[in-house]
Formats: sequence, C-alpha cells, structure tokens
Amino acid sequence: MSKTVVSCLGDSITEGSPYWDSRTRTGDPAGQWQHWAALRHLGLALRNFGIWGERTDEIAARFDTAIAGADVLIVQGGINDIAQGHPIEDAAANLRALVERSPVPVAVCDVLPWNNASPAQQAAIRALNERIHAFGVPVLPFHDTLDDPDAPGRMKAEWTNEDGDHPSLAGYRRLGELAFRLP
Repeated sequence: MSKTVVSCLGDSITEGSPYWDSRTRTGDPAGQWQHWAALRHLGLALRNFGIWGERTDEIAARFDTAIAGADVLIVQGGINDIAQGHPIEDAAANLRALVERSPVPVAVCDVLPWNNASPAQQAAIRALNERIHAFGVPVLPFHDTLDDPDAPGRMKAEWTNEDGDHPSLAGYRRLGELAFRLP
C-alpha cells in the first residue's frame, strides 16, 4: 500500500530547529513535528521542506520543489516576517498565494506564540493568525497547542527550547501529535 505524501513547507518550525539542520540533514528527528505526526499516522510519508530563518516570500520561492509528487501540502510561516519587521499584510498575501496555487489539498499552520516577542510583535502574531484563519482552508492550531494559558502569547516553559523562539522536543511532539491533521 502506498503512503500519502505530505509536503511540509515552512521555516525553522517546520525544519525542526534547533534539533535538526535541513542543510546537512543531521540532528535529532524527534525535534521535528513531522516525526511525531508520522508515528501517529502510519499511512503518511511526511517530507520536510523547512529552512531556518526564511520569510514567507522565501518559503514561497521553494513551492515548486515542495509540491512535486505531493498528495497534500502543509504551509507554515510568518514569524520571520514579523521578527524582521515586514508587514503582516505581505506575509498573509504570500501564504494565501501558496494556498491558492496548490493543486493538492492544503492546510496552513498558524503562528506559534513567541516568548521573545515585544507587545507589538505579539499583536502582529494575533493579527496574522486572524488572517490565516480567514483563508477558508484547514488551519493547524500551532499557536493554541503551545500557548501557555497562564501567560497568553508565550509558550509554556516545558514546550519551548531555551532560546524562547522554538519548541522543545516536548513542544514538537505536541505539535505533531495534537495539532497535525490532514486537510
């Protein structure tokens, strides 16, 4: 029986940073949410097209490579646009364009809480997530899956790496087991 090929296109959250390096294809696969999703969904082959530090325009430039041979597309991105001071309208337009361009079913991940965000950046995350939820496609709830109910807009300590930017191994596991679903 052939597996359903799920292409995962995004930034460091898709890549699995800081546990995995897509350039060298080395590291701990348990630091990728796709690893945990694949363990729960044995009929899937999840392909990782995440690269650390990329904005949505850079992610979009890799669309053709990621979509080749895919049955499903998962799109994730936006935090680097915010971190680098780019308008959320541009990030939302780039993500929406990927959704509209996809010849296969697509889901979009909303933006994670960011422990190092300023109040303005937290507001930008909320605004970008509102736009993502309005795309009319399934949204993987990455934000709510890692959001600390006692400190909204931040990841719980056990779900974030010491850098405060990326999930911990436990955080990636939560994303793969709780937030992932096929569109």
